[in-house]
Amino acid sequence: MDIDFKSLPPSDVYHCLTQTLIPRPVAWVLTENPAGDYNLAPFSYFTAVSSDPPLVMISVGKKPDSSFKDTRVNIEARGHFVIHQAHSGLAAPMTETARALEHGDSELDRIELTTTPFAGFSLPRLVQCRVAMACRLFELKEVGTNRQALVFGEVQHLYVDDKALIEDKKGRLKVDAAMLDPVGRLGANEYSKMGEVLTIPRPS
Repeated sequence: MDIDFKSLPPSDVYHCLTQTLIPRPVAWVLTENPAGDYNLAPFSYFTAVSSDPPLVMISVGKKPDSSFKDTRVNIEARGHFVIHQAHSGLAAPMTETARALEHGDSELDRIELTTTPFAGFSLPRLVQCRVAMACRLFELKEVGTNRQALVFGEVQHLYVDDKALIEDKKGRLKVDAAMLDPVGRLGANEYSKMGEVLTIPRPS
């Protein structure tokens, strides 16, 4: 089937894209609310962009009422955020934090997760996550008629669970992907767990 996107409304385009661009990593983003507590929300339009400077990007849409999501508002106002990657055991609470709340309400009050100081950074990280990136706002760009926000974050600190780190033959640290057990976003209400890891040497 050949699907012509020009003939579809944006909601149907989203439906097609999110079911075929799979699996997608999920950025579980912690930001600071105006009262000093924390907002937590998942975004699966998420990728690495650059290593010099170390940049990642999340794409943030709007709430059902067309207002800006708290994640965007908080990042623009305070300039810092933490991106986590959830493992499969956290898929349910991660999905729960996608619920639309009033601005300033904290998702952490609704789920049984805890935070711990993120060494050298102004925000904490989630204890239960095996990967976390401490980010400063690098740039925010708006795209499209719906003013979708592309948020570029400069990664200042990276946390990886010690149990997921191994040393390769050259003495470099290597991350054990199976140990991280990251959740991948599929379409609709579906997620993927870590499966078989293929090792294929790249051409020299």
